[in-house]
Amino acid sequence: MSLPKNFLWGGATAANQFEGGVFEGGKGLSTADVVTAGSHTVSRRITFTTKEGEECAQDIMPYKGLPEGAVCGLQDGQYYPSHVGIDFYHHYKEDIALFAEMGFKCFRLSVNWARLFPVGDETEPNEEGLKFYDAVFDELRKYNIEPVVTISHYETPLGLANKYGGWLDRRCIGFFENYCRTLFTRYKGKVKYWMTFNEINIMGMLPFFAGGVTQMTPQVQAQAVHHQFVASAKVVKMGHEIDPENKIGLMIAYGATYGLTSRPQDQALAMENTKKYHFYSDVMVRGYYPAYQLKEYERQGVKLEMEAGDDQILKEGCVDYLGFSYYTSSCVSSEEGEDIGGNFSMGVKNPYVKASDWGWQIDGIGLRIALNTLWERYQKPLFIVENGLGAVDKVEADGSIQDDYRIAYLKEHIEQMDIAVNVDGVDLMGYTPWGCIDLVSAGTGEMKKRYGFIYVDRDDEGNGTLARSKKKSFDWYKKVIASDGADLEN
Repeated sequence: MSLPKNFLWGGATAANQFEGGVFEGGKGLSTADVVTAGSHTVSRRITFTTKEGEECAQDIMPYKGLPEGAVCGLQDGQYYPSHVGIDFYHHYKEDIALFAEMGFKCFRLSVNWARLFPVGDETEPNEEGLKFYDAVFDELRKYNIEPVVTISHYETPLGLANKYGGWLDRRCIGFFENYCRTLFTRYKGKVKYWMTFNEINIMGMLPFFAGGVTQMTPQVQAQAVHHQFVASAKVVKMGHEIDPENKIGLMIAYGATYGLTSRPQDQALAMENTKKYHFYSDVMVRGYYPAYQLKEYERQGVKLEMEAGDDQILKEGCVDYLGFSYYTSSCVSSEEGEDIGGNFSMGVKNPYVKASDWGWQIDGIGLRIALNTLWERYQKPLFIVENGLGAVDKVEADGSIQDDYRIAYLKEHIEQMDIAVNVDGVDLMGYTPWGCIDLVSAGTGEMKKRYGFIYVDRDDEGNGTLARSKKKSFDWYKKVIASDGADLEN
């Protein structure tokens, strides 16, 4: 079997993890630019100054919120990996040529909001930033590669965090509308596929990362994400009015959830865990808050502040498709179990699957389950916009990188995609493996946790030439695309 001829094969990235050029072209700082590097055992940290003038840092995980009056900013002696990333800012022509050589039909990237609106609340955009993305989109078009653009991918302008508390302030809706109007107008005819917020459900765990929100309470999280829901719905409607060809989707972090045993308590816990994913997509696909979430807010004492018309806005701004990331499944237990982490989520060890070096459980069948669950729930086209294996790659004496483990991971997942489409009847638009070129890990801030088909010479301390080279998986993925997924042999 194979996937349809119009299937969107490609790869995925985010500006804060690979673009660099943080002090060039009139760009302002984003929230990502004040987050330090970390590791598998040491959390990334947000740097800030207290209202008393003391320079401090707060762990991203677990995030407890920042002190009242704190102002986030840069500190001497800290390493911020987003500042250079892998320097796509200066290497974009070389990188896009490599994507074209692999046969990419599409390329997922994000626009860095602070490159266009350095503080976030300006009326007029930064023209130099607009010209950079003009050049990138033109380069992609030269090779007939369709841009898939995430509008906000953990890159909230730092000015919005410091001046307004991020998305907790409803005024951010208007700032976001202005930003999106600029994008839709400037890049009409150049970009067709958009997603409003990357992994919007991370707002429930890391609101600073996902929306520049400096506080951490159920009330704050609920209010901030409501503002994002309203903003997304308004933008979907606007995007269709500006260009009827636009396809505008949501994006959530997703994964199949299993109960560790057949104990009813474990299965009930798995159901509850899955609701935490579905809440966000329920609102953005169906256009209203689900009853189970409203009941949860009641139990938490959360009282949403909604303006007149918000309900109608949500109904009128439902997304065209559902994009999601899938790296791993999770397993939950009502009794004590061995903890294991993955992509900001926690669960217990599943004895029936293997795990990566970072503890992420490798489960291709879980992707088929996820595809079926989402398709049956929503009947909207699906798009796997992140999937991949973070691993330590060894450069051999001859310069080659034999990443058979990555090929095995991707093969297992593409096989399950094929079954979901050709056996189960799922409507799947495309597949963009994460970090198609090596970039900074969002979770740990490392470079050694590599995902790409293309190796980048840069280490965890920021050393290296930034030279690009092909891994074994490069030619393998090229063959997969050329065969529409029919030829998966290594």
